[in-house]
Amino acid sequence: MAFVITRSCCKDSSCVPVCPVDCIRPAGAPGEYTDSEMLYIDPDTCIDCGLCMEECPVDAIYSGENLPQDLERFRDINAEYFKRHPLQQYGEPLPEEHDPVEPGSLRVAIVGAGPAGCYNACELLFIDGVEVDMYERLPTPYGLIRGGVAPDHLNTKEIVDVFDGAFTDDRFACHLNVEVGRDLTHEDLMAHHHAVVYAVGAFHSRTLGIPGEELSGHHSATDFVAWYNGHPDFADQSFDLTHERAVIIGNGNVAIDVARMLLLEPDELADTDIADHALQALSQSNVKEVVVLGRHAPRDAAYTLKEFLALAHLSGIDVVVESDYLEARPDDDIEFEMKVNAAREYAQREPSPENKRIVFRFLVSPVEIVGSDRVEGLRVVHNAVDESGAFVQGDPTGETELIETPLILRSIGHRGSRIEGLPFDEGRCIVPNDRGRVLGDDGEPLPGVYVTGWIKRGAHGVIGTNKTDAEETVARLWEDFDDGKLTSDIQDSASLQELVAQRDGEVIDWSGWRAIDAAERQRGEEASRPRVKFVDIAEMLAAAQSAASSR
Repeated sequence: MAFVITRSCCKDSSCVPVCPVDCIRPAGAPGEYTDSEMLYIDPDTCIDCGLCMEECPVDAIYSGENLPQDLERFRDINAEYFKRHPLQQYGEPLPEEHDPVEPGSLRVAIVGAGPAGCYNACELLFIDGVEVDMYERLPTPYGLIRGGVAPDHLNTKEIVDVFDGAFTDDRFACHLNVEVGRDLTHEDLMAHHHAVVYAVGAFHSRTLGIPGEELSGHHSATDFVAWYNGHPDFADQSFDLTHERAVIIGNGNVAIDVARMLLLEPDELADTDIADHALQALSQSNVKEVVVLGRHAPRDAAYTLKEFLALAHLSGIDVVVESDYLEARPDDDIEFEMKVNAAREYAQREPSPENKRIVFRFLVSPVEIVGSDRVEGLRVVHNAVDESGAFVQGDPTGETELIETPLILRSIGHRGSRIEGLPFDEGRCIVPNDRGRVLGDDGEPLPGVYVTGWIKRGAHGVIGTNKTDAEETVARLWEDFDDGKLTSDIQDSASLQELVAQRDGEVIDWSGWRAIDAAERQRGEEASRPRVKFVDIAEMLAAAQSAASSR
């Protein structure tokens, strides 16, 4: 029986090149983006060899004969995709690999150790002779894989294993607990590297722009996610979990993650790597209903089908859908159609009075956060869809509705921040670039300066999208190298090490991170959990120092 790709799919596309019959779609050429939410295997072409399953970094691929019960629906989803998109053999040759380079002729700095930076490092280190220095302001790598992926999505976090080979290479140097802009400048990096790639992400949450959003009890969902994932910058935050209802503005995957975390039972949370302080707080939570608000109709919801479907398998939690627009359009793509069909199925279910609830409400927009000194409720206006199917914004001066709650979490997207020494597009909240080449104020590329990830393309895409992004950016870097546009007049690596060592505070290398990782896993083993995270930087540094002193 054919193999099946399921909801853990990261779109890393590691499975695509190993398939001997080329039956995994949609598969773009290197550096080419695809719009689908996940990858699919054509059941009529698959020869059941299992190579894709062995290669998958997040254990998202199963034999159709051995699908877990909560994933059985993905057998039909994979098949349905190819009914709408019949398999066509691409036959596109892979680009030729770049030849090895002379040691010392290409040293690249990567700023940011999240998935975007990690994929770029792997792309570069694939070619012999290249040297890579990675800089990260925290003592821990992996960015949103560690601090953004929901604690109960442990399979997704296994994507970090694909970076191990590159990061143990002698040509890779890791400088954790070093902040570019504070400890090192852009000019410092350019003086010691032929090229600099910024992979700093887009961590700041967009604002609502409505009255009352300064009230206590209104938070960014990003802050809440960082809090329960143990990010040291957010470990001391607190959230009002004393009432039965919480409201989330926005209905993307982050909103679904937050809703799930608010309602999972303590024993389910304890099986994850959630931060201890969050585990304790959520175990005592009184929240029983989470209302998830979206301004558009269900077909345009920002969540992915796979995350939406997964809610059906939560124990003791009902999914309630409130909408009159639950029919797909004739011209809908397969993923749009399946998303609407899933919403209709939820709407037809009868909720159990004793269960907790996630309530999806569509075609509503926030117009005011209500309260005197703290949040008491959210006032919303009702939107509409006209006869042509076009969205119609509701009139905030007309009839509105008040949803009572003391806790509002906004999940409406992220924005990048200005990097000192680089231009910045305030409207798009990215560094202006051409396929990764940073553009100056005159529209011309800045020699040797590149971007990748969210700071390059905006805050959208999944983890695996960063691999495609890396291929595109690194291809531009190689073009510039071959054209002689990267300066060869740089200072040596020894002077770089001296410069880094002059900063206040301890610099953590890759072995230091390994020590932190091992200590967290040991703490987890003692508590019968996957890991117990350090949330204090001093504790992280102590764990790294203990390993260094034993070497």
